[in-house]
Amino acid sequence: MLLTFFKINLTTILSVFFCSLLSSGIHGLSSNGNNDFGKVTDSLIAIADDYYQNGDYQLAIVKYRKALKLDAKDSISIFKKLAYCYVKTGEPHLASEHIEKYITTSLDVAFVSHSTFNKINDSKAYKRVADKYKKKTSVWTTLCLCIGFMGFFIGIILNFRKRSDRIANRLMSAFVLLHSLFIVHLYLILTNTQYYFPHTLYFSTAFTFLYGPLIYFYFKRIKSRYIFKIQDVLHLVPSILLIILLFPKYILPAQVKLDVLINNDVPYLKLISVAKLITLYFYGFLIIKIYSKSEKNKLDKVCIIKRRWQRSIVVFCLSYLVLYTISTILVLQSINNDVLFHFKIVSMVLLVLYVSYTAFVQPSIFGYVSIDDTNIVDTITILQQEPKQGTLHHRYQNSGLTDSLSLELKERLLYLLDHEKIYRQNDITLQKLSELLDTTRHNTSQVINEHFNLNFFDLINTYRIREAKKLLRKQVNHEHPNIIDIVYEVGFNNKVTFYRSFKKYTKLTPSKYVKSHQE
Repeated sequence: MLLTFFKINLTTILSVFFCSLLSSGIHGLSSNGNNDFGKVTDSLIAIADDYYQNGDYQLAIVKYRKALKLDAKDSISIFKKLAYCYVKTGEPHLASEHIEKYITTSLDVAFVSHSTFNKINDSKAYKRVADKYKKKTSVWTTLCLCIGFMGFFIGIILNFRKRSDRIANRLMSAFVLLHSLFIVHLYLILTNTQYYFPHTLYFSTAFTFLYGPLIYFYFKRIKSRYIFKIQDVLHLVPSILLIILLFPKYILPAQVKLDVLINNDVPYLKLISVAKLITLYFYGFLIIKIYSKSEKNKLDKVCIIKRRWQRSIVVFCLSYLVLYTISTILVLQSINNDVLFHFKIVSMVLLVLYVSYTAFVQPSIFGYVSIDDTNIVDTITILQQEPKQGTLHHRYQNSGLTDSLSLELKERLLYLLDHEKIYRQNDITLQKLSELLDTTRHNTSQVINEHFNLNFFDLINTYRIREAKKLLRKQVNHEHPNIIDIVYEVGFNNKVTFYRSFKKYTKLTPSKYVKSHQE
């Protein structure tokens, strides 16, 4: 019994002794044992390097893998050498696997293009890795880049249109520039160029929430001459918040951004996608509301070219909204769909192409302010008279003036009359008006006759009398209205011609017109 007791205690003492010895050994290893591990792995790597140099690739692979199991510090270098070894042993799948491991750890994207891998170019595994990291180009991506730069050019040109609604043009310019920026960003993604320019991370994301407000205010401007108010700044709040959210990402070093791109660890992707979808639906509803309201107004159909333009923009926006909705659902489900992704690009490319085409083929859409409903009603009411039978259109049967150009010239003419008030010039002639319209005397005369059922002098005098009536109404409270000043202000050369024209259009003399309003 006593012997047994001593045996148990002896065992316990020995166990404690060995445990303390082991712990001290481990402690010693932690202090200087790392150097021993380092020496072991270094020696393994050195042996593996020798095998590699001598062409013994299988033995080199064994030693490299052992070094990895020992958690070698230089694992990045081992991934690189294993990739080379597997190429030499004819194992493209394993070579491709270690190529990707090397790239994700070292962030050396150019490694995938090393000449050593030419031997495995035809393998599916290598093609997958090369497609992911190697610079590539195609007709489609080149076309996207060209259209992106074309959009930049058009966006800038729109700001220099003369006699235009600059606010509307700047809104459309910003809308096109954002689309172009996004297309160029997509080019960088599709061609893997983003890995070589890591600062393009979130390149166009900061402007994500501006698409809706820009096109919404554009429609408000061209439909109702909307003047911006202080509270409209609220529409920029989502964009400001997004910039604040992304700012820490923008100031990251290039290497950190590259790590984010390579490891596909892009934060906030789902959050931004859902938020953008909500804003697109909100502004889409507002745009359709504005457009539908103008659709019900039949008088607005006078501006056929502009209505066709507005309808096309609405169609493009709705198409993009549908595609983006499907895309967001797939993103939330973590499903990648390249076909849908390219359809989204196509919708943006077509929009930029359409705006570019319109800017050159139908410049009046951007070059002149569209006429609002009030002006149309006023102008049509005053100007439209019964045509003289058989004389109006017979004269222009063989004219080379197309319908679209005729409508364009009409809108330019209305702009000159309603906004430039050229009728106030007492020396205005058909020739001068033709020069302002950048067309011939014959075309100008035809446009006036066909659209207003008047000749040049009647059109000018009609506008002069309309202006005179406004000025006379302002002098209703005066006992002796200053008519002579009004005569010259509206463009007449003498009082006699003014009186004759005024009575022709109003059936009253100027004095009686003022008196009738006083009564």
